[in-house]
Amino acid sequence: QVQLVESGGGLVQAGGSLRLSCAASGRNFWSYAMGWFRQAPGKEREFVGFISRGGDDTDYADSVKGRFTISRDNAKGTVYLYMNRLLPEDTGVYYCAGRTGADYTSWDQADYKYWGQGTQVTVSS
Repeated sequence: QVQLVESGGGLVQAGGSLRLSCAASGRNFWSYAMGWFRQAPGKEREFVGFISRGGDDTDYADSVKGRFTISRDNAKGTVYLYMNRLLPEDTGVYYCAGRTGADYTSWDQADYKYWGQGTQVTVSS
């Protein structure tokens, strides 16, 4: 089992950047594929991006492709979400999630077993 804690959220102006971190405690972080999701006010939670166990495969939602980048450091038990050229519509609570078993992307929340508590990102116009 793994516990996930996100950090790095905050208030930023449109066009700015943020780096979110997701720190994992517990064993065998390297064995979890990881995803990032977000939930805007009044909307359902949606997929943002994915990174495979070894970090060699990533996938992004169309809305963030080219602006966001996911990486991971298995030695530190941490996955990162680099967000550039932020837009007001990027506002929301950002969650990291861990997936066991399959090491390929999934946009379905149900495929992720472990979740962090979320970190708020607010982008002002």
